[in-house]
Amino acid sequence: MEAQVKLSDGMSPYEVALLQFDRAVERMQLRKGVVKMMRQCKRELTVTFPVLMDDGEVEMFTGYRVHHSTVRGPTKGGIRYHPDVNLDEIRALAMWMTWKCAVVNVPYGGAKGGVVVDPKKLSRRELERLTRRYATEISILIGPDSDIPAPDVNTDPQIMAWIMDTYSMHVGYSVPAVVTGKPELIGGSAGRGSATGRSVHYCTVRAMEHLGLPLRRARVLIQGFGNVGSWAATLLHESGCLIVGVSDSRGGIYNPNGLDPKAVLAHKQRTGSVLDYPEADNVPHEEFMGLPCEVLVPAALEMSIRTQEAQKIQARLIVEGANGPTTPAADEILAQKEIFVVPDILANSGGVVVSYFEWVQDIQRLFWTETEIERRLQGLLDRAFAEVMDTARKEGVSMRTAATMVAVKRVHDATLLRGIYP
Repeated sequence: MEAQVKLSDGMSPYEVALLQFDRAVERMQLRKGVVKMMRQCKRELTVTFPVLMDDGEVEMFTGYRVHHSTVRGPTKGGIRYHPDVNLDEIRALAMWMTWKCAVVNVPYGGAKGGVVVDPKKLSRRELERLTRRYATEISILIGPDSDIPAPDVNTDPQIMAWIMDTYSMHVGYSVPAVVTGKPELIGGSAGRGSATGRSVHYCTVRAMEHLGLPLRRARVLIQGFGNVGSWAATLLHESGCLIVGVSDSRGGIYNPNGLDPKAVLAHKQRTGSVLDYPEADNVPHEEFMGLPCEVLVPAALEMSIRTQEAQKIQARLIVEGANGPTTPAADEILAQKEIFVVPDILANSGGVVVSYFEWVQDIQRLFWTETEIERRLQGLLDRAFAEVMDTARKEGVSMRTAATMVAVKRVHDATLLRGIYP
């Protein structure tokens, strides 16, 4: 029997993460004390810090860094800059990172960080000063053997470079392995930029095979056209899919005959939005997810598919490029409509997998080719997808619950093997 909780779109991200955990655990024979341990975040840091603005004034900002689990290795997780960042959201994202690392079996625990800021309102110099001060504040937690940040919403390779340089200045020598998602020139990995979109593409292909649906000319909607969404769109387009619609924070565009993702991306880079692309019609947010398609890729922020959206969705398959994009209430509706969902912790795990490869390369000071990285990534994703699918079949559960079960079992067993100190 699954957890009897009143489902609503108003649940916080952390409440959603705990509900997903509880649903998985109810179907497993686990040590109760270890379950209690896994339900909690190990440590949480909140920092408030000043930043000197270009006009000479000082502004105060709040930032967070949360570690959920350190059982399977150093913690790993992105840093996001967004005005809506809060501790509850960061806790949820840290927990999801633990399961994401475990489901693809890379030796990390989960972490997440963020700063409450709208980076679009900062100059480049202000953004650099904010980043370096935030990195200094959380330097008591981060390190190549303890906690390795990466890019997330509104952060990029340049911001990772500033964090790496700040940490290196503190210790007196260069430490490339302190962050991943850096530019290749200073220790970044080939293939890192496309990695998350690549795992979305791979999981889409595998899921379409499972459903018996042809990939060629399958209609795809991409909600969120940042790094993940644009790469997923490009790779799916190259595989023969029709990218019939894409959206960003301002709205969406639609062309039933298909869009060229690279041309749309060039338009967005010129104008700041996908809207008003000359070869498509503009579509408001509330209508976008209800457009006809076979595949929907939510690749924006969490909680973007709620009951209202779920009722409209016509897709046969949803592949979650974003973290936590579907509310539990919406999940119930999607299940009733027999829409197959590849969950976030599996579908978008390519980013953390190639981040792991980057970390290994930095430590070894030995770098791999992009071809080798893509081969290694596909090997890990292939095993993870098969294991989750097998668990879903055997247990009669959704892919989301199955993925969580696989991940929780690994963390649980590692905890027992290590023992409880002292």
